[in-house]
Amino acid sequence: MNELRRNDRAIPQNEALSLLHEAEYGILSTVSKNSEPYGVPLNFCFTDNSIYFHCARTGQKIDHLEYNQKVSFCVVGKTQPMPAKFSTKYESVIVFGQAEEVFAVEKRNALEKLLQKYSSDFLEQGRKYIEIGQDKTRVFKLNINRLTGKARR
Repeated sequence: MNELRRNDRAIPQNEALSLLHEAEYGILSTVSKNSEPYGVPLNFCFTDNSIYFHCARTGQKIDHLEYNQKVSFCVVGKTQPMPAKFSTKYESVIVFGQAEEVFAVEKRNALEKLLQKYSSDFLEQGRKYIEIGQDKTRVFKLNINRLTGKARR
């Protein structure tokens, strides 16, 4: 884990990894060639100590990733406002790493993991959907260099 400003709120790495498994979505942050930041929410899966996500063949996210593969990725777990304390209970993880496009078997496996996470009641239909649409989508793997997990409970 990387050092945090509020070290008293750091969570153990196993909890941070668990949150990556459980989070519904995450925010991918990139930077353009003009140094413009871009944060985009996306579906993802965490498997084999990597984060996988899929996207269209072209777009702003792709432009940024082609310019600079260094990214950050944030997930937020349970939150609850604490009005009387002017604060919030929360749990979050920030990942720092490099994104790389994956192909062939690794691409197919990542799409299958996304299917299992988000459409587990429709696996057979989802596999057909993957077969038809896999050439129209790109899949990226975020290789984790470091991560930090934090919580106020």
